[in-house]
Amino acid sequence: MLDAILWPLIALGGIGLVLGLGLAIASKIFEVKVDPKVEQVRELLPGANCGGCGFPGCDGFAKAVAAGEREAGACVALSCDNLAAIGALLGVDTTPSEPKVARVRCHGDSENCISKYTYTGIHDCRAAAMLAGGPSACAFGCVGLLTCGKACPFGAIYLSDKGIAAVDESLCTGCGRCEAICPKHVITVMPKSRRVFVACRTNEKGKAAAAICKAGCIACGLCAKKCPEGAITMKDNLPVIDYEKCTGCGVCVSVCPKGSIAINDEKNVNICAG
Repeated sequence: MLDAILWPLIALGGIGLVLGLGLAIASKIFEVKVDPKVEQVRELLPGANCGGCGFPGCDGFAKAVAAGEREAGACVALSCDNLAAIGALLGVDTTPSEPKVARVRCHGDSENCISKYTYTGIHDCRAAAMLAGGPSACAFGCVGLLTCGKACPFGAIYLSDKGIAAVDESLCTGCGRCEAICPKHVITVMPKSRRVFVACRTNEKGKAAAAICKAGCIACGLCAKKCPEGAITMKDNLPVIDYEKCTGCGVCVSVCPKGSIAINDEKNVNICAG
């Protein structure tokens, strides 16, 4: 009876020992050498895996930076201190990328824009947009279910008290995840230095636009006429800003009868995140 139990246990133990030794030997033979600099660079990266650098994650970006194939400044969420540390580690000059930020090009909140129906389906902007274009009467308006906020790795997007997406620019790194996921293309990532932007995307005009949204652009053209730098032209019933000419003076914002042009009052923009 004892032999019937003992010998199978010995056999199994022997097989396990042989397999363990085999795996240990294989791990040494097929070991992939990792450049220690890659690991050091990776530790200095924020670890958000946001994709703003063009890589799907921080690991791939760290390898490219360590190999000299990509500048560390391409990381949109990298702090100034860590950027300098990577430069010192690799012995290279580091130049931060121009900071970018996501901005919501819609003022069609619950007070301004009328609704076609009450949506009670899946709590996702993409799902809602598939049902007759979404609950908003404006075909270009924010759906308001905050799918962009769920996708933001930095917690920079929240739902305003009037039911549309809003961005905390102090937290936003401009990685672009929100822009990519928005079914209405309401969110646009732009250089943070661009203080003035058009907060509307409708191509309706005059009464047709006003009937849908109180804050919608009516294509009156006042902004283009009053801009002292000639930086605004009208295209497809919307103002288009030439940022090579725009000085951020805010005249267009003050003359817009619908508040369709917005301005960020932060004039001094840090060149590094964090």
